[in-house]
Amino acid sequence: MTLTESDSADRIDRSDDERPIALFLDFDGTLVEIAPMPDAVKLDRQVAPALEVLRRTLGGALALVSGRPIPFLDAMLEPYLFDAAGLHGAQIRMDGEVRLQADVPEAMREATRDLVRFANGHVGVIVEDKRISIALHWRLAPQLRDEALALARGIAARMGPSIRLQEGKAVAELVPAAASKGAAIGWLMGNAPYAGRMPVFIGDDITDEAGFETVNRLGGMSIRIGAGETCAMLRIASPTDLRAILLAAADTGALTAASFSRT
Repeated sequence: MTLTESDSADRIDRSDDERPIALFLDFDGTLVEIAPMPDAVKLDRQVAPALEVLRRTLGGALALVSGRPIPFLDAMLEPYLFDAAGLHGAQIRMDGEVRLQADVPEAMREATRDLVRFANGHVGVIVEDKRISIALHWRLAPQLRDEALALARGIAARMGPSIRLQEGKAVAELVPAAASKGAAIGWLMGNAPYAGRMPVFIGDDITDEAGFETVNRLGGMSIRIGAGETCAMLRIASPTDLRAILLAAADTGALTAASFSRT
Protein backbone atom coordinates (compact mmCIF):
# COMPACT_ATOMS: atom_id res chain seq x y z
CA MET A 1 0.00 0.00 0.00
CA THR A 2 1.36 3.41 -0.97
CA LEU A 3 0.29 6.82 0.25
CA THR A 4 1.98 9.86 -1.26
CA GLU A 5 1.79 13.62 -1.11
CA SER A 6 -0.42 15.25 -3.72
CA ASP A 7 1.63 17.12 -6.33
CA SER A 8 -0.63 20.18 -6.27
CA ALA A 9 -1.65 20.44 -2.64
CA ASP A 10 -0.33 22.26 0.39
CA ARG A 11 2.24 19.86 1.82
CA ILE A 12 1.51 20.31 5.50
CA ASP A 13 2.36 17.19 7.48
CA ARG A 14 -0.41 16.48 9.95
CA SER A 15 0.66 12.92 10.77
CA ASP A 16 1.82 13.96 14.25
CA ASP A 17 -1.38 15.89 15.03
CA GLU A 18 -2.69 14.33 18.25
CA ARG A 19 -6.24 15.63 17.98
CA PRO A 20 -8.84 12.89 17.72
CA ILE A 21 -10.10 12.74 14.17
CA ALA A 22 -13.51 13.03 12.59
CA LEU A 23 -13.62 10.70 9.58
CA PHE A 24 -15.62 11.55 6.44
CA LEU A 25 -15.76 9.00 3.64
CA ASP A 26 -17.01 9.19 0.07
CA PHE A 27 -18.56 5.96 -1.24
CA ASP A 28 -18.14 5.34 -5.00
CA GLY A 29 -14.48 5.14 -5.96
CA THR A 30 -13.49 5.32 -2.31
CA LEU A 31 -15.11 2.52 -0.30
CA VAL A 32 -15.98 0.65 -3.50
CA GLU A 33 -14.54 0.51 -6.98
CA ILE A 34 -16.37 2.48 -9.67
CA ALA A 35 -18.79 0.19 -11.53
CA PRO A 36 -20.06 0.45 -15.12
CA MET A 37 -23.61 1.02 -13.83
CA PRO A 38 -24.65 2.82 -10.62
CA ASP A 39 -26.41 -0.21 -9.13
CA ALA A 40 -23.55 -2.64 -9.89
CA VAL A 41 -21.17 -1.57 -7.10
CA LYS A 42 -20.08 -4.17 -4.56
CA LEU A 43 -18.89 -3.46 -1.03
CA ASP A 44 -16.40 -5.84 0.55
CA ARG A 45 -18.23 -7.65 3.36
CA GLN A 46 -15.53 -6.70 5.87
CA VAL A 47 -15.94 -2.95 5.40
CA ALA A 48 -19.27 -2.24 7.10
CA PRO A 49 -18.36 -4.08 10.36
CA ALA A 50 -14.95 -2.35 10.33
CA LEU A 51 -16.60 1.06 9.96
CA GLU A 52 -18.86 0.27 12.89
CA VAL A 53 -15.80 -0.52 15.02
CA LEU A 54 -14.15 2.71 13.90
CA ARG A 55 -17.26 4.72 14.64
CA ARG A 56 -17.16 3.52 18.24
CA THR A 57 -13.40 4.12 18.37
CA LEU A 58 -13.96 7.70 17.17
CA GLY A 59 -16.74 8.43 19.63
CA GLY A 60 -19.31 8.46 16.85
CA ALA A 61 -17.42 10.93 14.63
CA LEU A 62 -17.68 9.01 11.35
CA ALA A 63 -19.93 9.96 8.44
CA LEU A 64 -20.42 9.03 4.81
CA VAL A 65 -20.37 12.00 2.43
CA SER A 66 -21.61 10.84 -0.94
CA GLY A 67 -23.51 11.69 -4.08
CA ARG A 68 -25.74 8.69 -3.36
CA PRO A 69 -29.09 9.01 -1.58
CA ILE A 70 -28.94 8.10 2.09
CA PRO A 71 -31.30 5.09 1.70
CA PHE A 72 -28.90 3.60 -0.85
CA LEU A 73 -25.97 3.97 1.56
CA ASP A 74 -28.03 2.36 4.32
CA ALA A 75 -28.82 -0.62 2.08
CA MET A 76 -25.17 -1.10 1.20
CA LEU A 77 -23.99 -0.92 4.82
CA GLU A 78 -26.83 -2.71 6.57
CA PRO A 79 -27.40 -3.57 9.35
CA TYR A 80 -25.36 -0.52 10.40
CA LEU A 81 -26.77 2.99 10.24
CA PHE A 82 -24.13 5.72 9.93
CA ASP A 83 -24.33 9.48 9.92
CA ALA A 84 -24.51 10.51 6.29
CA ALA A 85 -24.60 13.44 3.92
CA GLY A 86 -26.28 12.22 0.75
CA LEU A 87 -26.82 13.73 -2.70
CA HIS A 88 -23.69 15.89 -2.41
CA GLY A 89 -24.91 17.36 0.87
CA ALA A 90 -28.51 18.03 -0.18
CA GLN A 91 -29.59 15.80 2.70
CA ILE A 92 -27.84 15.26 6.04
CA ARG A 93 -28.73 12.69 8.68
CA MET A 94 -27.14 12.64 12.12
CA ASP A 95 -28.03 10.43 15.09
CA GLY A 96 -30.66 8.71 12.97
CA GLU A 97 -32.52 11.95 12.23
CA VAL A 98 -32.58 13.90 8.98
CA ARG A 99 -31.39 17.36 10.03
CA LEU A 100 -31.19 19.09 6.63
CA GLN A 101 -32.87 18.39 3.29
CA ALA A 102 -32.98 20.64 0.25
CA ASP A 103 -36.23 21.43 -1.52
CA VAL A 104 -36.79 20.01 -5.01
CA PRO A 105 -37.23 22.77 -7.59
CA GLU A 106 -40.32 22.34 -9.77
CA ALA A 107 -38.08 22.68 -12.84
CA MET A 108 -36.34 19.42 -11.89
CA ARG A 109 -39.26 17.44 -13.35
CA GLU A 110 -38.83 19.03 -16.77
CA ALA A 111 -35.08 18.50 -16.56
CA THR A 112 -35.66 14.84 -15.76
CA ARG A 113 -37.86 14.43 -18.83
CA ASP A 114 -35.20 16.03 -21.06
CA LEU A 115 -32.44 13.79 -19.73
CA VAL A 116 -34.56 10.64 -19.99
CA ARG A 117 -35.44 11.53 -23.58
CA PHE A 118 -31.73 11.85 -24.37
CA ALA A 119 -30.90 8.54 -22.65
CA ASN A 120 -33.70 6.73 -24.46
CA GLY A 121 -32.18 7.80 -27.76
CA HIS A 122 -28.59 6.85 -26.97
CA VAL A 123 -27.46 3.34 -26.03
CA GLY A 124 -25.24 3.28 -22.95
CA VAL A 125 -26.50 6.53 -21.41
CA ILE A 126 -28.21 6.17 -18.02
CA VAL A 127 -30.34 8.60 -16.02
CA GLU A 128 -30.26 8.17 -12.24
CA ASP A 129 -33.25 9.94 -10.71
CA LYS A 130 -32.53 10.69 -7.05
CA ARG A 131 -35.58 12.96 -6.62
CA ILE A 132 -33.66 15.83 -5.06
CA SER A 133 -30.99 15.56 -7.75
CA ILE A 134 -30.64 13.81 -11.09
CA ALA A 135 -27.52 12.35 -12.69
CA LEU A 136 -26.67 11.64 -16.32
CA HIS A 137 -24.12 8.81 -16.73
CA TRP A 138 -22.21 7.98 -19.92
CA ARG A 139 -19.57 5.56 -18.64
CA LEU A 140 -20.86 2.91 -21.06
CA ALA A 141 -20.89 5.39 -23.95
CA PRO A 142 -17.73 7.54 -23.59
CA GLN A 143 -18.05 8.75 -27.18
CA LEU A 144 -21.15 10.70 -26.10
CA ARG A 145 -19.32 12.71 -23.43
CA ASP A 146 -19.37 16.06 -25.21
CA GLU A 147 -23.00 15.76 -26.28
CA ALA A 148 -24.13 14.64 -22.82
CA LEU A 149 -22.20 17.43 -21.10
CA ALA A 150 -23.56 20.05 -23.47
CA LEU A 151 -27.10 18.92 -22.75
CA ALA A 152 -26.58 18.91 -18.97
CA ARG A 153 -24.88 22.30 -19.01
CA GLY A 154 -27.69 23.76 -21.11
CA ILE A 155 -30.34 22.45 -18.75
CA ALA A 156 -28.47 23.81 -15.74
CA ALA A 157 -28.21 27.24 -17.36
CA ARG A 158 -31.92 27.19 -18.15
CA MET A 159 -32.82 26.27 -14.55
CA GLY A 160 -30.98 29.25 -13.15
CA PRO A 161 -29.15 29.92 -9.88
CA SER A 162 -31.13 27.48 -7.74
CA ILE A 163 -29.37 24.55 -9.46
CA ARG A 164 -25.68 23.68 -9.78
CA LEU A 165 -24.21 21.23 -12.28
CA GLN A 166 -21.85 18.83 -10.52
CA GLU A 167 -19.52 17.17 -13.03
CA GLY A 168 -17.64 14.00 -12.20
CA LYS A 169 -16.16 10.85 -13.75
CA ALA A 170 -18.43 10.13 -16.76
CA VAL A 171 -21.36 11.80 -14.98
CA ALA A 172 -23.02 15.18 -14.70
CA GLU A 173 -25.54 15.80 -11.94
CA LEU A 174 -28.06 18.57 -11.34
CA VAL A 175 -28.11 19.35 -7.62
CA PRO A 176 -29.52 22.16 -5.45
CA ALA A 177 -27.06 25.04 -5.65
CA ALA A 178 -26.55 25.32 -1.89
CA ALA A 179 -25.59 21.65 -1.55
CA SER A 180 -21.96 20.55 -1.59
CA LYS A 181 -19.84 18.02 0.20
CA GLY A 182 -17.79 20.87 1.63
CA ALA A 183 -20.86 22.56 3.11
CA ALA A 184 -22.02 19.23 4.55
CA ILE A 185 -18.67 18.56 6.22
CA GLY A 186 -18.61 22.11 7.56
CA TRP A 187 -22.09 21.67 9.04
CA LEU A 188 -21.22 18.35 10.67
CA MET A 189 -18.01 19.83 12.10
CA GLY A 190 -20.12 22.41 13.92
CA ASN A 191 -21.95 19.71 15.85
CA ALA A 192 -21.03 17.04 18.40
CA PRO A 193 -19.40 14.55 18.19
CA TYR A 194 -17.46 16.12 15.27
CA ALA A 195 -16.76 19.55 16.76
CA GLY A 196 -13.23 20.08 18.04
CA ARG A 197 -11.77 17.15 16.11
CA MET A 198 -9.43 17.11 13.13
CA PRO A 199 -11.47 16.40 9.99
CA VAL A 200 -10.19 13.75 7.60
CA PHE A 201 -12.03 13.47 4.29
CA ILE A 202 -11.29 10.78 1.70
CA GLY A 203 -12.72 10.94 -1.83
CA ASP A 204 -11.82 10.24 -5.42
CA ASP A 205 -13.46 12.68 -7.82
CA ILE A 206 -14.08 16.26 -8.87
CA THR A 207 -17.23 16.06 -6.76
CA ASP A 208 -15.03 15.73 -3.66
CA GLU A 209 -12.90 18.82 -4.21
CA ALA A 210 -15.25 21.09 -2.24
CA GLY A 211 -14.88 18.66 0.66
CA PHE A 212 -11.10 18.74 0.38
CA GLU A 213 -11.13 22.54 0.36
CA THR A 214 -13.26 22.68 3.52
CA VAL A 215 -11.08 20.17 5.34
CA ASN A 216 -7.90 22.01 4.35
CA ARG A 217 -9.39 25.28 5.60
CA LEU A 218 -10.30 23.63 8.91
CA GLY A 219 -6.74 22.38 9.44
CA GLY A 220 -7.59 18.78 8.65
CA MET A 221 -6.31 16.09 6.30
CA SER A 222 -7.65 15.69 2.76
CA ILE A 223 -6.91 12.49 0.85
CA ARG A 224 -7.68 11.68 -2.78
CA ILE A 225 -8.02 8.15 -4.06
CA GLY A 226 -6.19 7.69 -7.36
CA ALA A 227 -4.91 10.13 -9.96
CA GLY A 228 -6.26 13.49 -11.09
CA GLU A 229 -5.71 17.16 -10.36
CA THR A 230 -6.69 17.93 -6.77
CA CYS A 231 -6.32 20.22 -3.80
CA ALA A 232 -6.10 17.19 -1.51
CA MET A 233 -2.95 16.90 0.59
CA LEU A 234 -2.36 13.19 0.13
CA ARG A 235 -3.19 10.36 -2.25
CA ILE A 236 -4.01 6.70 -1.76
CA ALA A 237 -3.67 4.56 -4.87
CA SER A 238 -6.97 2.69 -4.76
CA PRO A 239 -10.02 1.71 -2.71
CA THR A 240 -8.20 -1.56 -1.99
CA ASP A 241 -5.38 0.34 -0.30
CA LEU A 242 -7.82 2.44 1.71
CA ARG A 243 -9.63 -0.71 2.79
CA ALA A 244 -6.35 -2.12 4.12
CA ILE A 245 -5.85 1.01 6.26
CA LEU A 246 -9.40 0.94 7.62
CA LEU A 247 -9.37 -2.79 8.39
CA ALA A 248 -6.00 -2.52 10.14
CA ALA A 249 -7.28 0.38 12.24
CA ALA A 250 -10.41 -1.56 13.16
CA ASP A 251 -8.28 -4.53 14.21
CA THR A 252 -6.13 -2.40 16.50
CA GLY A 253 -8.98 -0.19 17.69
CA ALA A 254 -7.07 2.99 16.85
CA LEU A 255 -7.43 5.44 13.97
CA THR A 256 -5.40 8.65 14.04
CA ALA A 257 -3.84 11.05 11.56
CA ALA A 258 -0.73 8.85 11.68
CA SER A 259 -2.77 5.95 10.28
CA PHE A 260 -2.76 7.83 6.97
CA SER A 261 0.88 8.93 7.05
CA ARG A 262 3.16 8.03 4.16
CA THR A 263 4.58 4.52 4.23
